[in-house]
Amino acid sequence: MAGVLARKAIDHLKSKEFRDYLMSTHFWGPVANWGLPIAAMNDMKKSPEIISGRMTLALCLYSLLFMRFAYRVQPRNWLLFACHITNEGTQLIQGGRLIKYN
Repeated sequence: MAGVLARKAIDHLKSKEFRDYLMSTHFWGPVANWGLPIAAMNDMKKSPEIISGRMTLALCLYSLLFMRFAYRVQPRNWLLFACHITNEGTQLIQGGRLIKYN
């Protein structure tokens, strides 16, 4: 059973369809966008006095907007959706830290 699944996974990774996906904006756009939530996660270790309320709000709205876009575009871009839902969560945590600090 595991051998069959492994073989299917390898065949999929070798397929032209998967190579085309790796060379598309549906892949590289979200990969580049992961810098936002990674930076927010890194900033959670720092003092809340450096948090900008306006920027946190802007990034929350940005991620909400692009989560909707990632879901509505055809074919659905789940990698972009995952990136923005992660960013939304990290920005909400940062916003909570800012409110608690002030």
